[in-house]
Amino acid sequence: MTGRDLEELLRELAPQVLGVLVRRYGQFDACEDAIQEAMLQAVAQWPAEGIPASPRGWLVTVASRRLIDDVRSEHARRRRELDAAGDLSQAESPGEGVPDTDDSLSLLFLCCHPSLSGPSQIALTLRAVGGLTTAQIAAAFLVPEATMAQRITRAKQTIKASGARFAMPEPAERDARLRVVLHVLYLIFNEGYAAIVGPDLVVPQLSAEAIRLTRWLRRLLTADGEVAGLLALMLLTDARRAARVGPDGRLIPLDEQDRTAWDRDAIAEGVALISETLPRARVGPYQVQAAIAAVHDEAATMDATDWPQILGLYDLLERIAPSPLVTLNRAVAVAMVEGPAAGLDALSGLESDPRFVTYHRLLAARAHLLEMSGDTAGAVAGFREAARRTASLPERRYLTGRALKLAEK
Repeated sequence: MTGRDLEELLRELAPQVLGVLVRRYGQFDACEDAIQEAMLQAVAQWPAEGIPASPRGWLVTVASRRLIDDVRSEHARRRRELDAAGDLSQAESPGEGVPDTDDSLSLLFLCCHPSLSGPSQIALTLRAVGGLTTAQIAAAFLVPEATMAQRITRAKQTIKASGARFAMPEPAERDARLRVVLHVLYLIFNEGYAAIVGPDLVVPQLSAEAIRLTRWLRRLLTADGEVAGLLALMLLTDARRAARVGPDGRLIPLDEQDRTAWDRDAIAEGVALISETLPRARVGPYQVQAAIAAVHDEAATMDATDWPQILGLYDLLERIAPSPLVTLNRAVAVAMVEGPAAGLDALSGLESDPRFVTYHRLLAARAHLLEMSGDTAGAVAGFREAARRTASLPERRYLTGRALKLAEK
């Protein structure tokens, strides 16, 4: 087994092992520390000694022993908790007596507990379920490692203070919590595909992790249409990533991308997934967004794009999940079907919203439609203002370049 294969195996097993320990002992922080020690021991031993017959059981037992040693060294109250849970330190062989129950889904739901803020849900999910180190998460979000460590620690403390149980929510709560889980995975993917801040346009590590976790969730919830829809949306969007960034790191818009560089395997998988899901599942926003992405990906050129179909899908999306971003994207589709004046009219409601009026993507979309309508001066001013408002350096360079090119005409 290569080092990469071992890393992938351990990342796959980490949430399962953490789920077992948290269910037994209920100490999120201590359990996670124990698992990290067990994984380090596995990295040291398995390449030389071979992978155990039950690698998950081996990790559970080794981590449990570490946890027991730590707990015993603290104080009597924790010793009593340990006695109640059962002493595994006498286990003769690592892996024996470990239940087959996979608590990974319960762990994911716990990390996305509604008592946590959005950034805390993302950080804790990447740490506990994704298996990323605190340093990796901090680097992806361009914050100091100490800052991210504090965020993760506060998230664990919040969960503990909330009295949340390590168990799947009741059915009435489960659907609502699943929407939070999907939203967290969606945010992780978006931050990887289109970084909000910083010098890089994409952070592939994050988008790849979001796809991996959503694939895993899909295996656990095979009948859920929105889980399938989200996975299809990620695949169909990420398929364009290589063509979206130039060799110098510059942003390449959809209409200028080399479509031969798109990942055709990912597109085929995404199209097959959404084609299978739409006829049988209750339609949700992720499925509709995946259908829109599929229409874009199946077009050989920008001119060949079926814009009327895209507009119809945005009309549906606006009915079932209205949001300013949906309105913004729909306005672009309106312009492509009915002309730029109609698109600008569709944007007018957003431009009167003080919460959205300075959003750089609204400003950029409006500038694009003004350019389409022949208002060069308005477009130049719009692109310059959008560039000033964005925190993404590649987007700022692109928008500034658009303004300069138009101003030279």
